[in-house]
Amino acid sequence: MSDQLPHRPNAVLFDWDNTLVDSWGTIQAALNMTFEEFDKPKWSLDETKQRVARSLRDSFPVLFGEDRWEAAKDSFYAHFRSIHLETLTPLTGAYDLLCALRENGTYIGVVSNKNGDFLRKEVEHLGWTAFFGQIVGATDAANDKPAADPVHMAMGDSSAPQYENLWFVGDSVVDIQCARNVGATAILIGDEITGHSDAQNSANLEPDWHFADCEALVRVVKTFTKVL
Repeated sequence: MSDQLPHRPNAVLFDWDNTLVDSWGTIQAALNMTFEEFDKPKWSLDETKQRVARSLRDSFPVLFGEDRWEAAKDSFYAHFRSIHLETLTPLTGAYDLLCALRENGTYIGVVSNKNGDFLRKEVEHLGWTAFFGQIVGATDAANDKPAADPVHMAMGDSSAPQYENLWFVGDSVVDIQCARNVGATAILIGDEITGHSDAQNSANLEPDWHFADCEALVRVVKTFTKVL
């Protein structure tokens, strides 16, 4: 990584879970309730962070087998639906970061491997829907992250120049892979790169920029001059 700060983006796409909101505890709880029903060992929080990155339709067939993954999916969704809104917590600085980008006239979207219906309900619950041009979750596109399909959907009718300096901001190796697949600048938020155990060929993946939290990235965004 360079010592210089990243250039002003034309567009920014965000991952959702543990990039803008804290949801590790919720994901772990719903998974462990599902594991208990299917007689599988529960995961610690650290295991959850390293083993959750891909979408459910990509990861559950491996976890539960082709014959049981759809039943496990239904169980997980039922548990998750019962707790996800009441435990939803924005990460410190996330709202300010979105405000700063909007003030700069930057196009903002979301590309998440969370089920699209759950994702949009969470965004709406926080009152953040108006920030985003498009909010794309798992199964909304033909393929999920790290494929390019959801990125193209999230960019919508954005012009080609917006792709020329596109940031992809996330917390996991899948987010870095997705950025690489579309030629975006990969920006990591958080103390660690998560999801290594749930992604292929990820050992040597590093972001272009790494910030400790949303507040640190806000300070960078506020140095940009709004383009009229």
